[in-house]
Amino acid sequence: MRDLAHRLFAYEVVAGKTSEPVEFATLRVYEKLRQSLSAFAGVAAFESLAFRALTQAKSEVPSLWAVQVAEDGSLQGLGEFESQVDIDMDLTGEGGIVLIARLLGLLLIFLGEALTLSLLRNAWPGEAFDDRNSIHGRKA
Repeated sequence: MRDLAHRLFAYEVVAGKTSEPVEFATLRVYEKLRQSLSAFAGVAAFESLAFRALTQAKSEVPSLWAVQVAEDGSLQGLGEFESQVDIDMDLTGEGGIVLIARLLGLLLIFLGEALTLSLLRNAWPGEAFDDRNSIHGRKA
């Protein structure tokens, strides 16, 4: 899942506006996942999965304590978070990758590979998730 999270992050870094800081790439990945899953399963379903993913991510990156999932599934508390932690462990770095990887892992568990790939293709129509390595590292 981390490899896929890194891949999505890299895609957003390249796709991002040149005037936009690179640190927004993880938030763009999160928001695209939020929009795609919310359209598919509803806001409450995404909020529940995002809350669980954040809780799991906090066990690996305790400094994520300042981040919370709002009722609409958006992330809150990023301002406090970004000012208190090292660049390598915040949402622009490994902490964000861990959060996205945990969210992707939950999608895989609850939706299965086919639906998860469908949601990813919906969120990133330019990416060919099905003709590259799949979520499990083999051809889909």
